[in-house]
Amino acid sequence: MPWTSYLLILIAVVAFVSVVLYFFQERILFHPEKLPEDFKFQYENQQVDEYNLELPDGTIINGLHFKVEKPKGLVYYLKGNSKSIKGWGKFAVDFTIHNYDVIMIDYRGFGKSTGKLSQESMKHDALYVYDRLKEKVKEQHIIVYGRSLGTGLATKVASINKPKALVLACPYFSMSKNVKRYLPLIPLGLVMRYQMPTYKWIKYVQCPINIIHGTNDKVIRFKSSLRLSKLKPDSTKLFPIIGGGHKDLHNYESYHRALGEILNSKKIVALDREKTSIDFIRTKKKRK
Repeated sequence: MPWTSYLLILIAVVAFVSVVLYFFQERILFHPEKLPEDFKFQYENQQVDEYNLELPDGTIINGLHFKVEKPKGLVYYLKGNSKSIKGWGKFAVDFTIHNYDVIMIDYRGFGKSTGKLSQESMKHDALYVYDRLKEKVKEQHIIVYGRSLGTGLATKVASINKPKALVLACPYFSMSKNVKRYLPLIPLGLVMRYQMPTYKWIKYVQCPINIIHGTNDKVIRFKSSLRLSKLKPDSTKLFPIIGGGHKDLHNYESYHRALGEILNSKKIVALDREKTSIDFIRTKKKRK
């Protein structure tokens, strides 16, 4: 077979994969869990209120407000790409233990939230919720926290606002660059509808930036955080979690010490394991 035939086959494969990725992007990138409208959120030893925020276009964003007595601040938590706040809500303890209220939201199509997902809608919704929070809490008391997928959105929110601090747990340099690892021949600049260029947005962040990342993360490489930390070195602090992966950061004491240092502006000497998520075991989805 002549080399031109191999070239044509390669071009055909790249074109096919590009088309599939473009049209089925949401199914590949996101793994939402839908919840019935009458689902009741329950968390042990946590005071939590559920809310539904109706956007101007009629979309409903469902969220949770974890409350503490006399909070010294509020953490705006933007979660990862899977499940719903039903499962993510258990991690609120890592912030309420430090006397912070926590606001979590489900993206469109996740949990009880409605509407169609897109990069623009995700940015819009994250910013819209933050604007509502600013009406009730002064910005110098708000910490924006992003985890995995949520790190790009958290960075975008912080880039055009003035929160107390930005916390990024296992962030990507950009969504398209992370996908490039798996699909090096695909023209992602044309195909990816979810670019999420964290590296561009982070340059406009004026508050302190804290990056937490596991050194053994196979989903989003640790070097992504290394690259991000160099973009604004004077205002960025990197917390490497030695041996940590992508989904088990909460099982490492160093992660909780990093959070404690960030939230309290001081190093944590003693850690109360029973009041954190350190011993939480991730439940795996059962095969049908």
